[in-house]
Amino acid sequence: MDALIIFCATYLIWAILVAGVVYVFFTHELKRFVVSAVASLGLAFVLGRAAEMLWYNPRPFVVGDFAPLIPHAANNGFPSDHMLMAATIASIVFVYNRRLGVVLGAAAVAVGAARVLAGVHHVVDLAGAALIAVAVVALVEYTLTAFSRRHTTN
Repeated sequence: MDALIIFCATYLIWAILVAGVVYVFFTHELKRFVVSAVASLGLAFVLGRAAEMLWYNPRPFVVGDFAPLIPHAANNGFPSDHMLMAATIASIVFVYNRRLGVVLGAAAVAVGAARVLAGVHHVVDLAGAALIAVAVVALVEYTLTAFSRRHTTN
């Protein structure tokens, strides 16, 4: 079981990233998808760093004084960078392809759960990251839609 937790906590995020990149080649809205992805990932990263500065949440292995399943620095765990990236990618893809977005969302949850089970994150670290990711993608998509409507009606 430890091997599965370690795999999901460490490597599953790469499958989510690859799936997001591969989807680029199959979307009919290439330009908008790429703009959405770049804007969403960039803004999610910035807001993740801001959240990190606003709230310090020591990692479970620091608080519980145990060795985590995967090596990790004893730094701030909030928000989870892995969950932030995975949830942002899943949310972006969901806007354009609901079925694949749900699959990637489930994979993002698996990444997060594995990181909790590995002892490197608390659930609140994952929830904060997921909230930032979904809010950012919603804001970016709203902005792109408003921009598109404004420039196609004039």
